[in-house]
Amino acid sequence: MMSSGGALLSSSIREIGVGYRARSWSPVDVTRAVLSRIEITEPSLHAWVRVDSERALASAAKAEREIEAGTDRGPLHGIPVGIKDIFDVAGWPTRCGSASLDDAPPAVANSQSVQALIDGGATILGKTTTQEFAAGTISPPARNPWHPQRIPGGSSGGSAAAVAVGACFGAMGSDTGGSIRIPAAACGVTGFKPAFGQLGVDGVFPLSWSLDTIGPIARTVDDTRLMWSALRNRGSAGPLEDLDGAAVDLRHLRIGVSRAYFFDALQPEVRSSVCGAIDKLSALGATVVDAPWPDAAAARACAFLINRVETAAVHEPVAVEEPDRFARYGADLRLRVAAGRGISATLYLKAMRARAGFKDSIARLFAEHQIDILLVPSLPTTAISADRLVVTDTGVDESVGVAWTRLTMPFNATGQPVIALPCSLDRDHLPIGIQLAGIPGQERALFEAAALVEGALAFHTTNEPPVRSVTSNGGHPKADS
Repeated sequence: MMSSGGALLSSSIREIGVGYRARSWSPVDVTRAVLSRIEITEPSLHAWVRVDSERALASAAKAEREIEAGTDRGPLHGIPVGIKDIFDVAGWPTRCGSASLDDAPPAVANSQSVQALIDGGATILGKTTTQEFAAGTISPPARNPWHPQRIPGGSSGGSAAAVAVGACFGAMGSDTGGSIRIPAAACGVTGFKPAFGQLGVDGVFPLSWSLDTIGPIARTVDDTRLMWSALRNRGSAGPLEDLDGAAVDLRHLRIGVSRAYFFDALQPEVRSSVCGAIDKLSALGATVVDAPWPDAAAARACAFLINRVETAAVHEPVAVEEPDRFARYGADLRLRVAAGRGISATLYLKAMRARAGFKDSIARLFAEHQIDILLVPSLPTTAISADRLVVTDTGVDESVGVAWTRLTMPFNATGQPVIALPCSLDRDHLPIGIQLAGIPGQERALFEAAALVEGALAFHTTNEPPVRSVTSNGGHPKADS
């Protein structure tokens, strides 16, 4: 029996899949509900740059026929998802949020990750808003579904906002300095940055090839895990029931907390909320130990330098050979490219060498303290106003770009897997997030730990963005062209 659209869009990927197989609803039903939600929430949210309803419904109808015929492609079969607009999707241009690519031709093939989702039966709805060339933390013109006058974070801001508001069940993001985890925290959803190199980046526009990582954004840990499984296994995630539940108990979890650096300059409510979450996990049986990481600040500086040099190298050909096109870049990105071009090769090579040392130091931290995960805040603040992009209530006045990468970028230097998930709301009803860093090669253990933490904090059982606050008096996403 068909459920209401609102109830469907509050369901998990697992619940939707069970409903498909029980014939409680169909992929076409669910896709229509999602498209209706997009129509309601756009253009006030600006999470999408392209929505192809016809293509999505055709994909959903195909999934419906396959499931009815007994063909089961796995947990994502018939699940509507969004794709950040730096990923190639065959037939659509990849514009990367830049006016310089307004005339980009349609992509001729899918990126490797998009193809994995399609092979797993996912329904591709369209392209989500990104910061220009994925270089930043704001994602204009996208807005935060908890408060539309505030930013959703970036650079995968459209993906996180769309997931939060129920406009898709999952979306692809990229993370070079925190661009999956930052918007996940700001929008109250879950983002997974895999270990560097775990997922191929073929068909994804680069920002910094030594740091670029792609991964899923979804509402819950389990939803994110199902997407990761399909991506990792090139669409073959295995039977739905094989991915069920966590295999460990919270009392067996050993959590490290690195307070120096990560807790130094936080909005007061962020500090109290994250500390409260740590206390709750301890009270429920988890072992919590102090695990200081003295190299965190240096690791962040290392990743920042590598990012700037490689971003400049990516865009150097346009700057030199196509000055008219480069002039259509935003002012912030042109400045970033100019700054990166001024960094010497010697300094860049020193940073690359130092990075190996930071990987070793974080590995020693895990081993010496015998921890399963390292827990730290995701962001020093909650979502800030789109009209005032300066952080002033953490004890350190910073631009949002500097402040919001401060806690995420160290883990881009180490390249380890990290899950960002929400833990509570502040007084303005804005999400506060935490990061759980794990051990490369032990992603299953990280997901299991994250599921336990999520269950203990119970954010999603009581909190949901107020959809009415992002509705508009009509209007539609940008038409296909």
